Amino acid sequence: MKPSALSKTFLPALLSALWLGCASAPARPVSPPVLTLQEASVPTQGLTDATVHYAGQVVSSVPGVLEKADWELVSEGQVVKTGTAALNVPLTPNQPAAFSFEERAPYVRGPEDLKALSEKGGTMLLALRGTLTVRSGQDVETLPFAASRSVRGPRLPEVVVQSLDAARYSATEVNLTFQVGVKNPNPFPLRVDQLNYTLLVAGKSLGEGTLAKADTVAASATGVYPLEASVSPATWGTDVNKLISKGVIAYTLQGELTGPLLKVPYLLEGNVRLNVSK
Repeated sequence: MKPSALSKTFLPALLSALWLGCASAPARPVSPPVLTLQEASVPTQGLTDATVHYAGQVVSSVPGVLEKADWELVSEGQVVKTGTAALNVPLTPNQPAAFSFEERAPYVRGPEDLKALSEKGGTMLLALRGTLTVRSGQDVETLPFAASRSVRGPRLPEVVVQSLDAARYSATEVNLTFQVGVKNPNPFPLRVDQLNYTLLVAGKSLGEGTLAKADTVAASATGVYPLEASVSPATWGTDVNKLISKGVIAYTLQGELTGPLLKVPYLLEGNVRLNVSK
C-alpha cells in the first residue's frame, strides 16, 4: 500500500511542529545555592582570646565549588578580626556539602576591655559572620552566614598573700617568709608574663624584684611564689631593735601582674606577729 499524499505532507509537518515546540519551551529556572545548616562552637578559650569553629552545609542545584568564606569575628557586638578562609569544596547537584573553618583571635582589644568584661561577669557572645562565595561555571553567588556561641566571660586573676611567717632570730633580726598567690578563677589556664613586687616594712623599702616570669597558672587553681626578706640593721636601719621589740611588724607588698593584654596592679597590707625561731 502506497502512502497517501496527505500522510506524505502531514507527518513531516507534525515532526516539525513537535521540534519547534520543544525548542521554544522555557528553560527550568536554576535555584540559587542554599545554606541549609550552620553552627558555631568554641573549642578553646584563654583569658584574652578564643578559637571559634564554624561548620555548615550548602546545597546547590547545579555543579559548582564553594570557594571561600569572608568572615568577621565578633565579640560582644564589636568586630575584633576579619579575614578570608579558603574552602574549595566541590558541590554535587542537590547533595548537601559540609564545610568548616576556625579562627583564633583576641576577643578584647586591651587591658581596659578585659577589665570591663571581668566586672560585667556572666557570659559573653562570640560570633563568626560574613559571606560564602559559590562558583558554578561563570556564575558567582554569595551567601550570608552568621552563627554565635555564648561562653563564660573572663575573670581577672587576683594576687593574695597565701601565708606569711615572721621568725625572730634575735633582738635585731627577723626573717619574713611570704607565699604569694596568684588566683586564677577561670576554667582555662592563665599565662603570666611577670609578677613584680616591692616590699616595705613599717614604711621602709626592703627591696623589689620579680617573683614569676613566663609561667602558667592552671585552670581554677592558685600559683604560689615564695618571697623571703630579712629585717635587720643592714636592710632596715640601725634602730631595727625598736621595731622588733613591738612584737608586730606592719608590711606593704605591692606591684603588678602582667600577661597578654593583662595588667593587674595589687596592694597588700597587713600586720604580722613575730614568732621566736627555734
